[in-house]
Parts: sequence; structure tokens; C-alpha cells
Amino acid sequence: MDKELKTPPPYPIASVDHALRAATILQMEGGATVAGMAERLGVARSTAHRILAMLVYRDFAVQDESRAYRAGPVLELAAHSRSLVSRLRAVAMPHLHRVVGLLDETTNLIVRTGDTARFIASVECQQALRVGSREGMVFPAARTTAGLLLLADLPDGELDELYAPERYRDRPGELPDLARLRTELRRLRRNGFAVNQGRSERGLVAVGVPVRDRDGTAVAGLSVSLPALRYDPHRLQPLVATLNAAAHALEKDLAEQQ
Repeated sequence: MDKELKTPPPYPIASVDHALRAATILQMEGGATVAGMAERLGVARSTAHRILAMLVYRDFAVQDESRAYRAGPVLELAAHSRSLVSRLRAVAMPHLHRVVGLLDETTNLIVRTGDTARFIASVECQQALRVGSREGMVFPAARTTAGLLLLADLPDGELDELYAPERYRDRPGELPDLARLRTELRRLRRNGFAVNQGRSERGLVAVGVPVRDRDGTAVAGLSVSLPALRYDPHRLQPLVATLNAAAHALEKDLAEQQ
């Protein structure tokens, strides 16, 4: 499936979109209350309650003894993975807002799951022409800024296993050229940042840096996304410096919670 274009469908159904976003939040973060879900989705509490009740009915969610909702059997992930994503997002949000305030461009936090990159947080800028929230979206890791940065952190053996041809028998068109990918990842390791010009979505540019844990392992990517017509290569270094400062502050806060 070609994931290059992520434009909304011509006739979006808001209720379906809300339900899918709610399911994604439960899957990635582990749980939510009705009030919390209403705030995240921007809907009334009664609407959030109906959405969560339907997710429970279809086994996408369960309600625990505290009346909070969490991922059900269909969505359930390993507890430690949910905990990391939830902690990352909570720690990162103030830093994402700060970057948006400085750059006035949409800012994202992304993690890697296998060969995919998942947007776990997104803060939109206020410009009329802007990149919308990508929270909950999934792209091939090799076609996103943060995904490439996280792939660059992998040992060669893990990269070989991740992109073994037999894993792509049903989708051969999605298998990247491994030799070319290795060359690109070596360059990213040297530079410490990545630039994506129309690779995941036409007309968009993204610039990102890694976020590392106290052991130096890249656990997420911090990026800004902007329309290509507003991207100025002469602004790249100051933009990367702003992202690196935010990433280092985020890393410090994350380390204090570990």
C-alpha cells in the first residue's frame, strides 16, 4: 500500500475518525478517563463516553475497576511499551509547545515500532498554511525523518533482520534498497539530524533530531513539519539547533523520571 499521500478522504466521517483516534490513544498510552479522552479528541464528555462504550463493545477497550478505560484484547500491547510511550508523550508535550512557539511550525514526537514510525504526539502551529496534526499516524520508518534517525541507531545485524526480503514477500514494493539505505544512515549518524523533502508526503518538508535515553540509545525522534514552499535551506542550522536544545531538555526531564 502506498503511504506517500496522507490527505484526508474527500468525505471524512468525524465519528469514525474520533473512534480511531481514541483506539490509538488507548493502544499507545495504556488508558484514559472519559474526561481525558474528551479533552484529547476535542468533543463533549457524552460523546467521548459513547465512543468508549462502542470500543468496549467491540473489544477494542475494557473498563477497569477505577472506571478508566484501557486497551482491550484487540489492541493490547506489552505493558512496558505502553508505559514508555505514555511517559515519553507526557514529558515531551511542554517541549513540543516550546518549539512551536519558537519556530511557528508543527512539531512532532515519533517512535519506531519494527519497520514503522508512529507519531505519538503532535502540536500544530498557528499559521494559516500549516501541516496538520500527525498524532496516531503510522508511516514506513525508512520514509520519515524520525524513522530514519531511529533506524540509524540500529546495529547492522538488526537492520538486516528488519529488512530481510522474506518479511516483504506480500509487499515487495515496500522493501527499501538496503545498500542505499545504509549509505543514508551513515550520513545521518555523522550529521546528527535528518531532512525529509517530500519523501513521506508530497509538498512537505520535515527536519528532525533523535531523543536519547540516559544510556545513549535513541528512543524517539523530535521533528518539525512545514510546507515545502516555506522551507529555506539557509535556516536549516538554526532550526536544527532549536530542535537539539529541545531534545536535550526533553532527555534531561525523561532521565529524572527513570
